[in-house]
Amino acid sequence: MHGTGVPIATPFADGAVDHERLRALAEWLEHSGVDFLVPCGSTGEGPALTTDERVAVVETVAEATDLPVLAGTGREGLEPTLETTERAAEAGADAALVVTPSYYGTDDAALVAYYEEVASASPIPVYLYSVPKFTGRALAPETVAELATHENVAGIKDSSGSLESIQRLLDRADDAFSVLVGSGSVYAAGLAAGADGGVLAVANVVPEFATEIYRLDSEGRPGAARERNAAIVELNHAVTSRFGVPGVKAALAMRGQSVGRPRRPLSELPADAKTDLESILDRTLET
Repeated sequence: MHGTGVPIATPFADGAVDHERLRALAEWLEHSGVDFLVPCGSTGEGPALTTDERVAVVETVAEATDLPVLAGTGREGLEPTLETTERAAEAGADAALVVTPSYYGTDDAALVAYYEEVASASPIPVYLYSVPKFTGRALAPETVAELATHENVAGIKDSSGSLESIQRLLDRADDAFSVLVGSGSVYAAGLAAGADGGVLAVANVVPEFATEIYRLDSEGRPGAARERNAAIVELNHAVTSRFGVPGVKAALAMRGQSVGRPRRPLSELPADAKTDLESILDRTLET
């Protein structure tokens, strides 16, 4: 996985996954120029999906696009993660994104053992997923470096939003290990530091901006990439820290990609927040 990845939103209709809309969204994102798709991630409401739903979502995305598919398969326990990963592979996933288990507060040694067992059993490459916003802890660079020596651990998505964290990961891993930026606000800076790409919630909404940031950096124009990145910082903040998944879904509807309401207990964005978000989106698209 390299370039711009999208943690694709999961459309719902009357509480059930809307596979027709999911297929249309995957096709729209592919036509917008993104490099790979990530179903069942945080933005895709993966934790709210059953195993069967996750597998069905992965299958729909894999059938709808020719892009590589990095499927969110991490659960709180080893056995559910192994089952979801194996079934996602059968459904067409090219790699598995495995979030750090967090409920019981396991230590680093236990996490290393867990990820090594997942990677050894997985039929597809495994990407670590460090998202302290949701799990309450970040994978330490030293832990990641130890796991990077496993032949089936291919990389990490770092969603800390910290450029320092990304740089420390890059300093400790070899070139074969992919570091993916998980925050749209630091995408250009992460690429300039040596990251291989990113998985960005905001890329659901403005995929053309995210792909341009990567293209400009690839062309050796980091200054232009940072300038383009600056144009999406406010929108990125709105659809992540401020409004979250409801904001992503509302913004997608504003771009003509209706994906329904979030799954409960999440609620739709209130009218005043939608007005504010629409203003932010309009300003972004005008830049």
